Amino acid sequence: QVQLVESGGGLVQAGGSLRLSCAASLRTFSSYAMGWFRQAPGKAREFVAAISRSGGMTYYADSVKGRFTISRDNAKNTVYLEMNSLKPEDTAAYYCAAKYSSGTHYAPTQYDYWGQGTQVSVSS
Repeated sequence: QVQLVESGGGLVQAGGSLRLSCAASLRTFSSYAMGWFRQAPGKAREFVAAISRSGGMTYYADSVKGRFTISRDNAKNTVYLEMNSLKPEDTAAYYCAAKYSSGTHYAPTQYDYWGQGTQVSVSS
């Protein structure tokens, strides 16, 4: 059974930083592109960042570009999201996801497996 387990969420003041991790039980982790999405109460799930299978390509939502960095360690089956200069509008549940297909990184429907999410709350 495939499991994606996120960790590292919490409460932080505006301007602070957090590092999220997602450990995947995928047998062939390096065959999957990985993404981070977030969902605030009453809002749709939105794309945050994605990384290609090898880690050579990264993609970001405009709202986080320059503040967030996605990375992966294929030897550890783990993907990370480094979040700096956090803003109150970054408050949401953050989900990691794994995508086997070569389709767009931006659509949640393209992803095959999802974690349970970790809450990030940013106070002003």
